[in-house]
Amino acid sequence: MRFVILGAGRIGLAHVDTLMKLDGVSALFIADLDSARAAAAAATVQGAAFGTIDEAFSWKPDGIVIAAPTSVHAELIVRAVQAGIPTFCEKPLAESLTSTLAVVEEVERHDVPVQIGFQRRFDAGYVEARRSLAAGEFGELRRMHMVTCDPTPPPAEYVPVSGGLYRDCHIHDFDILRWVTGQEVASVFATGSNRGAEYFAASGDIDESATILTLNDGTLVTLQGSRYNGAGYDVRMELAGTRGNRTVGLDERVPLTSTEPGVDFPSGTPWGTFQERFTDAYREELAAFVTVVHGTTPARCTPRDALEALYIAEAASLSRVEGRVVMLAEVRASARVEARI
Repeated sequence: MRFVILGAGRIGLAHVDTLMKLDGVSALFIADLDSARAAAAAATVQGAAFGTIDEAFSWKPDGIVIAAPTSVHAELIVRAVQAGIPTFCEKPLAESLTSTLAVVEEVERHDVPVQIGFQRRFDAGYVEARRSLAAGEFGELRRMHMVTCDPTPPPAEYVPVSGGLYRDCHIHDFDILRWVTGQEVASVFATGSNRGAEYFAASGDIDESATILTLNDGTLVTLQGSRYNGAGYDVRMELAGTRGNRTVGLDERVPLTSTEPGVDFPSGTPWGTFQERFTDAYREELAAFVTVVHGTTPARCTPRDALEALYIAEAASLSRVEGRVVMLAEVRASARVEARI
């Protein structure tokens, strides 16, 4: 099958490398707004073609992978589904909630599969957590704790266009929470602080976060985040039930240090970046997309799933600003009203 990669930046180049190693992929076309960058990327892959985005669509690919800037995600997804081409797109779908809702509605008018890049759904630890919870292996779920902490902050120029900590970073936690538990979030209470660089506050963002989420069955979930986790890249999910517990991310490279005498776990080198931590998951999500294009399996993470995660991120952002509990029903209703205006 023939695949197009739209965007030859860091993530796009990683996807190029992954796709060429997958069974069923016979040819690649790489397009980027910077033609020189597209040419340089194509030069690394034997037989790869390159050109403009219009030329990429004219190439008549079997599947499209969108790794372009967020500002063009919506336009490219809509163009792809209207052309009948199965599509993979990195999150987010669009730059705002109303435009995301519009993209979802347009995609659902077409019988074309679209997979969104929430790679944690393909991480072995989260997959096992979902399976063991569904199997009842540790009883009835009662509480959860999640952590997503970066070792160093993003560049100053990125923060104003990132959407903020909840939409940019914690949206992965919100998505995987829904996927592992099979439940929806009913309410959110979020708070945060600015302890680091001034450019976070200047953009209306935070660099430390704490959130309480209540699921629709009453299960309590806590979430902590940081842009300054000096120990390393830390991503975990702890699930506690009436007969036991499970923890995702508790391996030799988790950036934790015990103060207990004689305890040297973990002893490995801490994870340094999200790409390093989720290397296998990134590979598995594209392997899954190839089967989606082939028609073998449905997309594991749909635009509708991405919209639901964004609703939670919007609720968290509103909660932090207004200092109150926000019901998800309020956010959904507000989005529908704005979409009609």
